[in-house]
Amino acid sequence: MFDVLIIGGGVSGMSSALMLGSARTQEYAKDKKIGILLHQRSSSLQNAIFNNVLGLKPNTTGASILKNGKKHLKEAYPHVSQIDFEKVLKIEKKLDYIIVYSNKNIYYAKNIIIAVGPKNFNIKGLEKYEELHAHIPPEKNRTQLKNNNYLVENGVYVTGVIAGLRSQFAIALGSGTQVATDIMSLWNNGKPVKVHDSTILR
Repeated sequence: MFDVLIIGGGVSGMSSALMLGSARTQEYAKDKKIGILLHQRSSSLQNAIFNNVLGLKPNTTGASILKNGKKHLKEAYPHVSQIDFEKVLKIEKKLDYIIVYSNKNIYYAKNIIIAVGPKNFNIKGLEKYEELHAHIPPEKNRTQLKNNNYLVENGVYVTGVIAGLRSQFAIALGSGTQVATDIMSLWNNGKPVKVHDSTILR
């Protein structure tokens, strides 16, 4: 049983995983089990190149971000389970947990974060939340999931472009962090949280 299972290994999904992983030293998160399903083949990052993102060197490729993001997550937060080469086909919502069906396995989670792309979206169990994307030209026929501040329904979160956001790297990155800190705040009895590292010794 995962406390959080992230579905999608692009920028917003890995951003969520890194933030959740970094909370391991906090009392409210020390025993939480976190996983991410890293199906990256269809990620829009595969063909991207970045020249306008703060903190990234010009000509940074999306493919390198995907590769280095997995390495960063593994080295910095090895307690986050990385599940490669599996595509989620269906979710089934129960009262206190969610069943996630991939093309290879079945997983159980208290919370899930949907962080896949909006093109050809097809995860069964979420049909009633699907609608035409508000910030992508309608002729492209892209999907977003109805949500209220990234919450689709109890235990089901959405982040990145599938949340209805514009397709920009920095926006997706921030949304992944936002969703992670929302979940962490719930773990902290509803008290807002943040996790910062600092060069100043305390």
